[in-house]
Amino acid sequence: MKYKTTKLKKAFVSAALAICVFSQSLPAVAAQDKLLVPVGCTVGIQMYTDGVLVVGLSATQNGQAPSPAAVAGILPGDLITALGETKIGSADEFKAEMSKLTGEPISVTVRRGGETLQITLEPNVKGGTPELGIWLRDSVSGIGTMTFYDPQTGMYGGLGHGITDLESGVIIPLGKGNIFYSTVVEIKKGCSGAPGELCGDFSGKNACGNILKNTRFGIFGILSEKPDSKKAIPAADSDEIELGKAMVIANIEGMEKEQFEIEITRVYRGNADGRSFMISVKDKRLLEKTGGIVQGMSGSPIIQNGKLIGAVTHVMVNDPTKGFGVSIEKMLDEANDLAMGKAA
Repeated sequence: MKYKTTKLKKAFVSAALAICVFSQSLPAVAAQDKLLVPVGCTVGIQMYTDGVLVVGLSATQNGQAPSPAAVAGILPGDLITALGETKIGSADEFKAEMSKLTGEPISVTVRRGGETLQITLEPNVKGGTPELGIWLRDSVSGIGTMTFYDPQTGMYGGLGHGITDLESGVIIPLGKGNIFYSTVVEIKKGCSGAPGELCGDFSGKNACGNILKNTRFGIFGILSEKPDSKKAIPAADSDEIELGKAMVIANIEGMEKEQFEIEITRVYRGNADGRSFMISVKDKRLLEKTGGIVQGMSGSPIIQNGKLIGAVTHVMVNDPTKGFGVSIEKMLDEANDLAMGKAA
């Protein structure tokens, strides 16, 4: 996925919508004998954090004093959910509460690695206004590709990898989010050392689905505008993936989806991360247009022997004609966890 974040400001970021958490009961999704529609269209993504995410720490008093947050033990990747007794759901709420601080110590509620911590810090007010020496983020937006639609559940999966914070590298905790069908308006061709990207436009469009889960194997949610279920094909188990010819469905112009030839050059059995197999782009037109795999193609579905085997997930920076795919089995495992009501 190619995405951008809101502009960072010290101790607060730009305005964001209030945070709410979706609660929805969904049917379970099984990988074996599952029929899925391979989608392959680009989607615009808007996602807001469940609290405010710490993405960096900085000195205060124009660099003359240390960061109170760092001194207190706050780390990049921490999620701040309360300042004192006040719950924090957005950057605006954090900014409003921070403006009330004096030099007295304040308790900060932080989520870190599944644990909730209470950390006490002492604001620096020597400059006349309270400073915490902290950089925060509360939203992200960008372009990615939808992988599949499940006609039985109404659920979709996309990206093939999680939406992470660029500075801290953590998967951004989901508060709420939506996806929008997107139009590809420009391609920045990739070359060795500089991955290209799809530039999409989804401004003015209504949401076509929500985001219920942001995981290491993709984003998942429910579609309100549904693809044609007659185009569903079987989902492959991981052990069905083999070396040789395959096809990727990608949206590289307007809203048109096309099939392009690729080759599976290596299969990783039992790999726990998001790289289930290696791919090499063989289609001359795709190479001419994009240089290979570009940002924004993450989530493009891959078909082999008439089955959906997975999705594009990473590109090799030094050779954009090559990259990696994640198995559809891993994506469906995450979808099944969502269906069973497990935490993201």
